[in-house]
Amino acid sequence: MENLTDRGHLVTEQTNPASEKIDTLNSLELVDLFNQEDAKTIDAIKQARESLAKAIDLTTSKLRQGGRLFYVGAGTSGRLGVLDAAECPPTFCTPPEMVQGIIAGGAPALLRSSEALEDKMEDGASALAYKQIHELDVVVGITAGGTTPFVHGAMNAAKQRGAATIFMSCVPVSQVSSNADIDIRLITGPEIVAGSTRLKAGTVTKMALNIISTGVMVKLGKVYGNRMVDVAVTNQKLLDRSLRIIQDLTDLNRTEAKALLEKSGKQVKLALLMHWSGLELSEATLILNNNQGILREALRETNNIN
Repeated sequence: MENLTDRGHLVTEQTNPASEKIDTLNSLELVDLFNQEDAKTIDAIKQARESLAKAIDLTTSKLRQGGRLFYVGAGTSGRLGVLDAAECPPTFCTPPEMVQGIIAGGAPALLRSSEALEDKMEDGASALAYKQIHELDVVVGITAGGTTPFVHGAMNAAKQRGAATIFMSCVPVSQVSSNADIDIRLITGPEIVAGSTRLKAGTVTKMALNIISTGVMVKLGKVYGNRMVDVAVTNQKLLDRSLRIIQDLTDLNRTEAKALLEKSGKQVKLALLMHWSGLELSEATLILNNNQGILREALRETNNIN
């Protein structure tokens, strides 16, 4: 224990004056306090807007070249990364390997706390070696307090392997520095319960990951207008959504929309291109692929601008 580092100076570890008597509040006062503190996440995102935009552009560029996006974290940070990665395939029909989450302790840590495993830098490096990280990949290291050894080990390994790196933390640079290609700081101040970064820090991290992954998918053509036209039709809810998208964007009724969706191989984006261009599935697929899967660009090529 003699080498134990005092982390009390970190913003995420400090006490919050607004919640000093939280144990005396009634339930409504508790809710109001949370609401007041959570409002700070919006400003934190605003302050990080430029670095978030850079992260979107960098990641889009790498993924277009066949690279992958990895989120690396421990505890809450790791779980949030895994969650965001897991939500990409059903939302944007991405292959599972395109966006992946790496958490200290592996899959068991998603259900049971294994925080001790975050102290091993070598485990972070090993996790990246196992994934065979290379120069087309992007590695996002997520650590609320900025000091997690597992994350720093992974980031160092990513650098050595030539991957692009993004550091995401809830403490200022003056407290923890980073040599990542992009440095995202989400400063929300001390937590209502001191040190419990599953609260504001977790909320703002989820918001930032939503922005990055969704922004990238928009740039990759997974969205047309504000519709998820690359939705994977894997259940009744998503089938209904797919049909409504087609109906809303065309003059087809539900029966006609369903027939078109079936004809397209249950691919909404292709269904729309086929409808607007009059092309058959094979031709529409070729044109869409030639335009990097971006429907608006494919429509321009077929002179059917919508």
